[in-house]
Amino acid sequence: MDSLLDALQEGRLIELPDNNRDDALHFLAHILEAIPTVPIGTDVVGLVMERERASSTALGMGWACPHARVPFEEELVCALGWSPTGIDYGPEAGAPISVIAMYLVPANQRNHYLREISLLAKALSAYADPDKLRSAKDLSDVRNYLLDLISSTKDTVGPDARARMIQLQGKQVLQALAAPDLSSLIVEPLTMVAGPGLKPVVLTQSAALGKVLEGAAGVIERLESDGTFQDGGWRVVKRGTLTYQGGRVVYDCLAIRLQGGSQPPLK
Repeated sequence: MDSLLDALQEGRLIELPDNNRDDALHFLAHILEAIPTVPIGTDVVGLVMERERASSTALGMGWACPHARVPFEEELVCALGWSPTGIDYGPEAGAPISVIAMYLVPANQRNHYLREISLLAKALSAYADPDKLRSAKDLSDVRNYLLDLISSTKDTVGPDARARMIQLQGKQVLQALAAPDLSSLIVEPLTMVAGPGLKPVVLTQSAALGKVLEGAAGVIERLESDGTFQDGGWRVVKRGTLTYQGGRVVYDCLAIRLQGGSQPPLK
């Protein structure tokens, strides 16, 4: 289950901000959309929600595994969300969901994804211990639980994956000191409107974000040239644009930052 290991190593285990299912899915999907290797304009939120409307992705044992299939070729990536109180995932789940493992599945990784989900289902049936998961007090407890779960598949994972597990376990204290606390990650949808002779209009529900962008210079130019803009602890990522008459352009963006801190390095 190397994608789960990658998510742990790269800081994509996150405490979910509330216990609403749709909000949790949107939050994790925005994390995947912000990964630099994911093409700008990839609507992970829409793909995930469309899949959920077709069929629940609850696995049982306190787990759900939503996914978005995309047409480009890249690595299989995963984001993990933990809910301390549990999420009502509907009658199909049978019990509140504690962990959501959301996958972005490129066209060249579908067999890899199916194998990983199969291994995860086997590990959950053999190891699961949902009481241990529900009693977790913080992300460190959840991380240890996930490492134990992955270790339970040692007969089917290769030596490289086992080596990475040992390395990850050995570095947990250092990571706790050096890595940003992504449980306080803020993801804000953002729309900007620009055009000839028009001062950019910032549309956001965050007053702090609006103040930063309205006082910044060169936002639109950076979004056009680089697809990103960073200021005041916020990282703005362009997802797509729409052009209207008169040369006016609407920029669909995400803004990301840590509460009370500086912008985390996104992998």
